[in-house]
Amino acid sequence: MLKLKHTLGLTAVSAAVLLSACNDSGNETDGGDSTDGSIDVVATIAQIGEPLSVIAGDFANVETLMGPGVDPHIYEASQGDIRLFQQADIIFYNGLHLEAQLSDVFNSVETNAHAIGEKVDAGSLLEDEEDAGMDDPHIWFDVVLWEQALDAAVEELKVLLPDHADEIEENKQAYFAELEELHMYAVDTLAQIPEEQRILVTAHDAFQYFGEMNNIDVMGIQGLSTESEAGISDIQSTINTIVEKEVPAVFVESSVNDSTIQAVIEGANQAGHSIELGGELYSDAMGDAGTEEGTYIGMYRHNVDTIYSALTASE
Repeated sequence: MLKLKHTLGLTAVSAAVLLSACNDSGNETDGGDSTDGSIDVVATIAQIGEPLSVIAGDFANVETLMGPGVDPHIYEASQGDIRLFQQADIIFYNGLHLEAQLSDVFNSVETNAHAIGEKVDAGSLLEDEEDAGMDDPHIWFDVVLWEQALDAAVEELKVLLPDHADEIEENKQAYFAELEELHMYAVDTLAQIPEEQRILVTAHDAFQYFGEMNNIDVMGIQGLSTESEAGISDIQSTINTIVEKEVPAVFVESSVNDSTIQAVIEGANQAGHSIELGGELYSDAMGDAGTEEGTYIGMYRHNVDTIYSALTASE
């Protein structure tokens, strides 16, 4: 797997210069040269890469750029990443300003990159309440919308693999059947939480689609992007709501610093309201490869079970 680096961020201009230098040195840049006849696919986040690895099977070598605990909002491309983009047959990223530091790279260098989040029904996208016109990029938390995004990616794979298009379509249908089961599991499980306790407090505003799908009120201390820091007023407003509505638990996220959540817990306790840390949720990153939480379905079920257990603990 690619070793991730966060300190060698490249601007779009320097990325283009790097690619030009690679080409001048005589290195091959065309994809599709795998000896087994498969294609090379790069996905920015595991929510894209892991499902596509299941659907494409042996017909594609899928590499995920950002691993567990990596925040896509602030991730910057390294020199190794640029080379990986250059050699890939196709790149899939979420778009909608999720991978904010990579958009200039994709727009400035010659890559076969596709923003699958921008292929979903635009009328179903949620807007940032604090920044009108900015779409919420965390669409993988709405299983129905994520099917649309993955379907757009699969169609591109079938173009590159026409001889295996039927098999890939069969794999997609089988996987989407599992997603339908996941959707029903989430809705049925979370509906058992008493309505007055369906308040989900997290570090940043990543769960709005999840809340819409499952009839849960969501409060993110930071905004849609972790690039912006939570202010004292944001923390105090969250504390006030928690105390007023007697929220039983709050949650940290695997890819976000937990300092704001800890500040909220401390503030609520000082205000006389005892609140628990409900557990760790996966938001912008999934779990370790080879674990249940390292799969999209397993990650989603983990979140559902963790939220359900924490918000019903007092029952």
